[in-house]
Amino acid sequence: MLSVLDLKTMKENNEKLSMVTAYDYPSAKQAEQAEMDMILVGDSVGMVVLGYESTVEVTMDDMIHHAKAVKRGAPNTFTAVDMPFMSYHISLEDSLRNAKRLFQETNAQCLKIEGNSAETPLFIQRLAEAGIPVIAHLGLTPQTVNVLGGFKVQGKNKDAGEKLLNDAKTMADCGAAALVLECVPKELAEMVTNAISIPTIGIGAGSDCDGQVLVYHDILKYGVDRLPKFVKSFADFNDTGTEALQSYISEVKQKNFPDDAHSFLMKHNDSLPDNGK
Repeated sequence: MLSVLDLKTMKENNEKLSMVTAYDYPSAKQAEQAEMDMILVGDSVGMVVLGYESTVEVTMDDMIHHAKAVKRGAPNTFTAVDMPFMSYHISLEDSLRNAKRLFQETNAQCLKIEGNSAETPLFIQRLAEAGIPVIAHLGLTPQTVNVLGGFKVQGKNKDAGEKLLNDAKTMADCGAAALVLECVPKELAEMVTNAISIPTIGIGAGSDCDGQVLVYHDILKYGVDRLPKFVKSFADFNDTGTEALQSYISEVKQKNFPDDAHSFLMKHNDSLPDNGK
């Protein structure tokens, strides 16, 4: 299993990091078998798996439930867990209490938090001092999408870009272990990556980040109808899965399944009397 020190060493050696957002035992098990570097248990579980309208509805109990399943599936893979909406950005005491619970109960290696409010640097510093590594998240931050005015690319003009760059430097200086950059211009992501000593992990941030993260269901095109511009699917389970289910239905209707190969048979000489007599 990688450590936060390994992540920094990989950046120094220009070795790209692979991360997948996964939410359950089978997807995590598959990620570990594929030798994924890192797994993120994202609060996007709300929309992707639970059918919520946004990440705002996701609770601490939701995150703990899914993160524990992921760790059972991938016990030897570095795993980060999102702190859900309003479990931080509140009083420092309450934020630390929630972080402690999430970290202890999930057996994760790291927590992830979004944005850079006035309290964020001190929060990250206190967590790092307590032994809880943190991945920061800048750019498009879904928990605050209502404030940002929707799912839009961030840092497109000079002032916004400079602010994001300064925020990134602050995250690194206060002890963050890595930084997710979501939906920012490729040129800005490259500047941030070159300006800070911690790894950057891009999603919709171009190829110059130190690593990339995509959602498991997007990679496999599994249960998703529309993909963002920055997503590339490497399979199409929507089609193959539906075809498999249709084949199953057809064989049941036509009485072709189950056949003897998928049934249990009595021994040749062991037959019951007719009519049970």
